[in-house]
Amino acid sequence: MHARNEPQPLIRVNDLRIHFPIRRGLLQVQVGAVKAVDGVSFNIMPGETLGLVGESGCGKTTTGRAILQVYKPLSGEIYLGETCLTRLDRNALRQTRRRMQMIFQDPYASMNQRMTVGKIVAEPLEIFNIVQGKAKQERVQELFNLVGLSPSFMDRYPHEFSGGQRQRIGIARALALEPEFLVCDEPIAALDVSIQAQVVNLLKDLQKRMGLTYLFIAHDLSMVRHISDRVAVMYLGKIAEITDRRSLYREPLHPYTQALLSAIPIPDPDVEEQRRRVILEGELPSPANPPSGCRFHTRCPLAQPVCRQQDPELRTVSIGHEVACHLVK
Repeated sequence: MHARNEPQPLIRVNDLRIHFPIRRGLLQVQVGAVKAVDGVSFNIMPGETLGLVGESGCGKTTTGRAILQVYKPLSGEIYLGETCLTRLDRNALRQTRRRMQMIFQDPYASMNQRMTVGKIVAEPLEIFNIVQGKAKQERVQELFNLVGLSPSFMDRYPHEFSGGQRQRIGIARALALEPEFLVCDEPIAALDVSIQAQVVNLLKDLQKRMGLTYLFIAHDLSMVRHISDRVAVMYLGKIAEITDRRSLYREPLHPYTQALLSAIPIPDPDVEEQRRRVILEGELPSPANPPSGCRFHTRCPLAQPVCRQQDPELRTVSIGHEVACHLVK
């Protein structure tokens, strides 16, 4: 039983596995599988931002899309509040999708270039038949104002906007149905550095005003620091470390997290010169054929024989700090 006043997670991911089949030949016989996500578990509390970071190909985006049920998991459970998303039929899932939306990495590719941006933002309202006529027009104007764009832009087309403006339009579209939860899939990766901070500040402001909950996917640890309450570090389909942002940046425990943090440039040249860089050797192994034991052992400068043989469990080492490493006591 839960304590009466104890806050419950909005998102619960339990032992999520997503494997994509590898098929060959004329008959497309399955000869293997890409283990994109391989036993991932985490919670996100209401109003919280969980940053999900790691190298390209580690399974971050696949995890985000699986929560939204774009990809069907091989196994594991995903809950939105008390609703188990993995057990919903098509109709129930369609209605539940109003509560969760996605902000895409490339705001240009995720929009229909033949539609005006006003129609793009209005499309979710039409699909779910929420408002009609003048009320729909007013709602779209309200959404444009909310993301800092003039409603006079509504009759223009996506190609007429800058990258930052297009991302604001993408955010307006994601907010049209008043969702509780947003998957932000590298929403600033395609933007100029000068614009990135503006979009992050907009997301933080919207979160405060609307009580939103975010999964913020990124590979840039420095920007994740500004928006996330907690950070999960992912490597080759598994979570290596998860904790609050202060603990992660002050005292990273997993060797992979240490390597990622050491790659963030420091503006002070004297400090930058004195600090120790952790250079990872070798290529990221293929998720179709991951290494035995700890998946990081092939590139870890501290690897021991146990690391090659046993897959470490993600375990709690201090309050709110979990790590999957044999060498962390």
